[in-house]
Amino acid sequence: MGRVWAGIVCVCLCKSAAAFGQDPRHTPPPEDDHAIVFEIGAVGEWEPDEGAVHKGATFAFEITPIERWLELEIGATSVASDGGVEMPFDVLFKKPWRLSPQFEFMAGIGPELVHQSGPNRRTFWGIEAIVDFMFWPTKNVGWYVEPGYDITFQKGTVHRGVGVAAGLLVGK
Repeated sequence: MGRVWAGIVCVCLCKSAAAFGQDPRHTPPPEDDHAIVFEIGAVGEWEPDEGAVHKGATFAFEITPIERWLELEIGATSVASDGGVEMPFDVLFKKPWRLSPQFEFMAGIGPELVHQSGPNRRTFWGIEAIVDFMFWPTKNVGWYVEPGYDITFQKGTVHRGVGVAAGLLVGK
């Protein structure tokens, strides 16, 4: 029975990729894409369990190891939290869909390592999932909105957070 479901999932993924023009047999050659994309922006996070809202800044860069299939985003964020600063560092594995030369959508997931300073000084880890909307009004400068959800594991408890980052894109 498990093989049947695996087959159904494979067929659905292939069909959805083809629907977005991602089937390598039917897509035109890749346009002149960026070798690296830098993201700098503001971030807001909400922890529903605690009712706390945290604001801060974020910086990341993206590279594309497999054109039209995999982008890696490596980033750092700084947010005020509990009288100190939380610094999440993450690596996201993202699947891109270029819907037009000016618009790109991505979905991704990856691990994060969080260092918290201040009176509750500690380091812990988590998992983050995001969707990423990139708008490119010009070839090398654009803007993005990236809502996300993360789960962190701290002192034997699970914490959940919802956040959104938005800011400037610079492609090289």
